Amino acid sequence: MTQILIDSDVILDFFIERKPFFKDSVKILSLAENKKIKVFVTSLSFSNCYYILRQIGSHETVIESLRKLAIISEILSVNSKSVELALYSEFRDFEDALQYFSAYQKGKINVIVTRNIKDYKNSELPVMTPENYLKSI
Repeated sequence: MTQILIDSDVILDFFIERKPFFKDSVKILSLAENKKIKVFVTSLSFSNCYYILRQIGSHETVIESLRKLAIISEILSVNSKSVELALYSEFRDFEDALQYFSAYQKGKINVIVTRNIKDYKNSELPVMTPENYLKSI
């Protein structure tokens, strides 16, 4: 089974229904819900998404949405090693470095799915947009 890390932007596309990205995020999360793929999300993404979604929704609504995400995904820790590697990496975006090194340490992640491919130019893991990922499967 393919194992992917989805970045915060893909999750937010789903929750906020951002056009034109919403459809692809729905397809990816549906694949996860139907156990066609295994989706990983970092603990950092939960925090980022809570912060942004809380600006437009109640605490209760946001928490319920994140609970549903937790059910269909496996949560990766952002640990001290991830932070250390990110701090000394060539990544220009620190958050993306944390996401990357969390996935890298997990191993067995086949691809990182994000709309910010340029931020992962130093990645040793394949990186794809949601659209390209869906075309590839």
